[in-house]
Amino acid sequence: MATKPDLKGSSFALSVLHLTEDNVENCLQFLHSKVNQAPAFFTHAPLVVDIEKSQQIDIDFIALRQGIVKAGMIPVGVTGCKSNNVKTLVTNAGFAVMSNSKSSYQPPAELVPTKVIRTPIRSGQQVYAKDTDLVILSHVSAGAEVIADGSIHIHGTCRGRAIAGANGQQDAKIICQDLQAELVSIAGNYCLSDQIDTEYWQKKVILSLQDKTLQFEKVT
Repeated sequence: MATKPDLKGSSFALSVLHLTEDNVENCLQFLHSKVNQAPAFFTHAPLVVDIEKSQQIDIDFIALRQGIVKAGMIPVGVTGCKSNNVKTLVTNAGFAVMSNSKSSYQPPAELVPTKVIRTPIRSGQQVYAKDTDLVILSHVSAGAEVIADGSIHIHGTCRGRAIAGANGQQDAKIICQDLQAELVSIAGNYCLSDQIDTEYWQKKVILSLQDKTLQFEKVT
């Protein structure tokens, strides 16, 4: 029997670019530098632009959208619009007008039994634990990527990318025996290797998310 199309609300983890000034060129330079640091993570990734803290007087939304596409990301929408005139400019540029209202949040799906990987994750490999936690009993090499909708536990060295809470689980954690990661991310909030304080480098660390900011804690 044929099924009918359906349209439902959902919750996804999206990267958000915060525009704090109306100068689009400066914002795009920053975006391109981040993409160049971790192209495997950002290429073809959906992006939302938050303009709430900008003056919203002279934002070139067409140039902004073109710059995001040129960076290799997919422009989805703009949030934080303060007037109907700005909303019109946003839609005319090809963006969706989005709301950051917390009332629209839907909890992610319940998790299933933990996925356990006993062998090293080699460069170029990707492991994804859908709707569950991920436990790696060995190392994650540079250029490898481990992703989980829940938390990630790495019992060896992590030199690659660790992405937890991939479906929006904001209470997800990353626990790593030896942190040397190219990138760590929880629920779309990420930190690159050059942003990790030396205090936590090559240490056993627990990462959590508080107020959309990654928190690092050494484990002794």
